[in-house]
Order: sequence, then structure tokens, then C-alpha cells
Amino acid sequence: MQARQIRSILFPLHRYLGLVVGLILIVVGVTGSLLVFSHELQDRLVVEKFGAIAPQSTLVSIDQVSNAAQAFAQQLPGSSINGILFPQHPGQPYQVRLWKGDQLIQLFIHPHSGKVLGTLSEQDSWMNWILRLHYQLLSGTTGLIIVGISGFFMTILGITGIALWPGWRRLAAGFKIKWDAHPKRLNFDLHKVVGIIAAVFLVLTGFTGFCWNFYAQSTAVIKAITFTPAEPVWQSKVLPNQKSLPLSELLARSNQALPGAATTFIALPRTPDGVVRIGKRQAHEPSSYGQSNVILDAYSGQVLRVNDSRQAALGDRILNSFGPLHFGTFGGLWTRWLYVLVGLSPIALFWTGVKMWQHRKRSPAMAILPSDRPSP
Repeated sequence: MQARQIRSILFPLHRYLGLVVGLILIVVGVTGSLLVFSHELQDRLVVEKFGAIAPQSTLVSIDQVSNAAQAFAQQLPGSSINGILFPQHPGQPYQVRLWKGDQLIQLFIHPHSGKVLGTLSEQDSWMNWILRLHYQLLSGTTGLIIVGISGFFMTILGITGIALWPGWRRLAAGFKIKWDAHPKRLNFDLHKVVGIIAAVFLVLTGFTGFCWNFYAQSTAVIKAITFTPAEPVWQSKVLPNQKSLPLSELLARSNQALPGAATTFIALPRTPDGVVRIGKRQAHEPSSYGQSNVILDAYSGQVLRVNDSRQAALGDRILNSFGPLHFGTFGGLWTRWLYVLVGLSPIALFWTGVKMWQHRKRSPAMAILPSDRPSP
């Protein structure tokens, strides 16, 4: 098949996919730009509501945090503690995640006194609203599916856009913007330049977002094609008349199992036979909460599994890469700012794409492909 025939197939696909999902991708992109710095924005919200915390050299014990959280949860019938996020920098409180039905409540505890600072519900925190708008359009499971499919379409748009870019024939033409040209030409130039700069990153964010929104299915496929064994369903051995071990004991055992790694979170069991998963971040890991963890029996403290990112199988390494690739943390601060701009690029691409489509409908002479037009 000749190059012109391939472009004649790809161009309508690219055009109509963009028109169909463009508005959804604008919403997802703009909210994604905000979420790139979600941790910093969350810290600012906490300071504004509860005041700044003066850093000190030592933190209260995790048992004191757990006891304070349990006492608070008892005042909210029907609530359960899902996990505890550790402070990642001086002046940041512990964050306990409680669920009451399908409502998330963030409970903040002073890192040096152990006192409860207060809570943020989904209604109180606009960041949580932005997050739900980003990955499910505030529409529950239906929105989750729509955004996931849109992420897949964005992946196709990025790939087809790269293939259609006129710079493959002449590099200078691919990056040239003729600012004083007719609006038809100017829209095309802006579309091709913004598109090729953002395309690779849109493919990465679109594909990872699609996989996350269809997590069970995509995980199974990725592990199958990479011959990575599925992780067993771990269970604790419930002992009669015995409570689970204190979190401080479990934390100490996780530190022995994976020395030198910083603890980022503790995921608590939701059932009596559930396990405790302690998240770890090693120096080489770009994700905020790390890519390693230790799984322990809640009653005996036995280490059931150590997931060390340095020894992860191929499928697990691919899944571990999704966070840095989706949020732009793989290159530090400069790639995060780049991702802010990438998140805004669907606005320009959709606007110029619509204008190009309108010009094309008005003028039959525009029927040739952009990459086939003679350069002025």
C-alpha cells in the first residue's frame, strides 16, 4: 500500500475521532494539568484550613496515629479506615483515609502531637472534585468507561497524528508556522506544530489512563503477554481471640524486609482475613508513593511477599511505569510543567481541528490531504 493510500485512510480516522471525543479530551486534559501538582495543591488546602505545621525532628508513633484515627472513626457509624498516608516532607500531617459508604473522608493528624486536625470530605475539597471529573466525569461507572474509551481514542489520535505529520517529508515544513497566512493555512500550521510536540505525551497519558480505567482487564493482558505470574490473593491466618499486631510492629518488620526504603503508606485490611500492605519508596523510584511494598500477615506479622521494584518482573515494571508516565514525574519538575502544557494542548488541537473541518466543508478545493498540499 502506498503512502498516499495509507494517509487517505488515516486522515478521516484522525479527523472524525478528534471531532467525536475532542470535548471530553479537553475536560480530561485541563483537569489533568491541575492534577500534575495535586500534592502541592492538597498541601496548600490543608494549610489554609488547619494552619501550618512547624517541622520537628521526630514523628509520633504510627500506633498513636492509628489510635486517634480509630477513636475518630467510632464517632462516625458505618465508617472504616482504609489506609494511612505518611508525611512525605517536614510540616505535612498524616492523612488517614476513611470510607463511609462510597464517600471518602480525609482525616488529618498532627505529625508531632498526634492530635486530630480535622477532615476534608469530597464536598469540602475541590481537588477531589477535580479528580472525579478527570477520571469519571462525575458520572460513576458510566463516566469511568467513557473516559477510559476516550483515552484509547486519544492514543489512536496521537499515533495517527504522528503518522500524518508533514515533517516526515520535510522537517522544516513540519515545524513552520506561517503567521501571516490565510486562516486556513494558519490553523493547519498551528495544529501540526502543537500536535507533534504533544503527540508522544498524549499517547502515553491516553494509553495509561485507558489501562487504569480498565485496570483488571489491562493488568491481566499485560501480565499474560509478558509471561508475568499474577500475584496470589494473600490472606492473614485469623487466630481465635487474638487481635492484629500493632502497626508499629508490622512497620518494623517491613523495614527489616526492605531496609533503606521510606514508608509512604499503610493499606489496612477490609476483612478479618485481609493482609496489611506497607508501601515503600526507594531512592530510584520517581512515583510519589513509591513502587515497592511489603505484604504482611496482620496477626503473626509474617512477611508474605516483598515487592521490590529492583527485582520486579517485566509486566510489573510496565505497570509501575504508568504513574510516572501519566503524571510526568519521570523527569522531575521540568517534565511535570511540560505535562501541564500537554494537558492544555487538546484545547488548541480541537479548536484548530474544528476550523480545518469547517474550511474543508466550505471549499471542495481543500479535499486533498494537508500533507499533500504544495508548500507556499
